[in-house]
Amino acid sequence: MHIRGDHAELVVGGRLDVRSAADARTVLHTAVDDGVGDLVLDLSELDSWDATGLGVIMGVHRRAGRCGRRLVLRDVPPQMQRLLVATRLHRILAIEGGIGVESLPRV
Repeated sequence: MHIRGDHAELVVGGRLDVRSAADARTVLHTAVDDGVGDLVLDLSELDSWDATGLGVIMGVHRRAGRCGRRLVLRDVPPQMQRLLVATRLHRILAIEGGIGVESLPRV
């Protein structure tokens, strides 16, 4: 897993899972704490995430809200969009451009 960027926009790549969750949480929380306005997470390079990785995203979302910021997900890969829809988290998280639920392939 790799994360690059600043306190306003970060690119997350690789696997966001139980092995990388602690490091990702530290980097993302620091970005939230050090910035103002929207924090954009570009997920275009993310290969996969598991329940732990999704928990990290939700924790960052909550932390951003407490800091008066908004977490915005950008370029969410299709398989991760399906997970967000299945868990109904697409209704809670800000997703740039939204998720076209009707256009997602059925699994």
